[in-house]
Amino acid sequence: MKTELLLRQTRRRLPGFSEGQIEISPIEKGGSDRRFYRVRCVPEQSLILVKYNLERAENRHYVRIAEFLTEHGIAAPKVYFHDAEEGLIWIEDLGENDLFSFRDETWLVRGALYRSALDEIATLHDLPESEWAELHGEMPPEFNATLYRWEQNYFFENCLGRIFGLNEGRIRELASLPALQEIADRLAAIPRVLVHRDFQSQNIIVRGGHAFFIDFQGMRPGFLGLVKGSQHFLAHVPAALHSLRNLIADIDLLEPLGVALACLPKNDRSN
Repeated sequence: MKTELLLRQTRRRLPGFSEGQIEISPIEKGGSDRRFYRVRCVPEQSLILVKYNLERAENRHYVRIAEFLTEHGIAAPKVYFHDAEEGLIWIEDLGENDLFSFRDETWLVRGALYRSALDEIATLHDLPESEWAELHGEMPPEFNATLYRWEQNYFFENCLGRIFGLNEGRIRELASLPALQEIADRLAAIPRVLVHRDFQSQNIIVRGGHAFFIDFQGMRPGFLGLVKGSQHFLAHVPAALHSLRNLIADIDLLEPLGVALACLPKNDRSN
């Protein structure tokens, strides 16, 4: 959708932006199929416009989940208007400083921000099912054994296969380890809480020393780089693999996977 049309839609939906000159600029960030724009009328008056893909059901959940979070005291942007037919959402502009942008600050600064983010996510996790049962139908499918297995296979196919080039036979061998099905079954048996699937530093905006969630439509009961062309995600592969190796080190039945991870070939796309 052209920016001229987006501006006309903004003037139509938000009377406060109906007069005077307003500017719109794209926000180049993230790996989703949505488009974000900052709409500014005067320096102290701005908002974020989200254009989402109508064909992806998950995008339609954003507004209801944002309202739910606000109702329960969890920091999220205010929703000003939602045009469901056009796939447009006008939301509060919380600023440009995400948690990731503070990565080089002192621990005194970072520690306070991390605690703020963890306090918010703890509030979400503590909500009893009676509070979020109303969201059924407004969230993606819950994490069950089938979905956990899908996630495991996604890792084998896209990380070990696409990025590191392991051959299909080796991938099938690793993906068929019985321990993986056992893990999926055990996780599925754990009592459900709400989880923020994309709880990472670039989806957390910091304003006034407080953490706000901004990308939560994938929230569901539980718990991309090559496919979507978001090459910057690949820089995080080595750290993620290091964490994975540590997590499975004490699981004897996953030793073959640990050995495979330790022997992965060098690949420039993960550097």
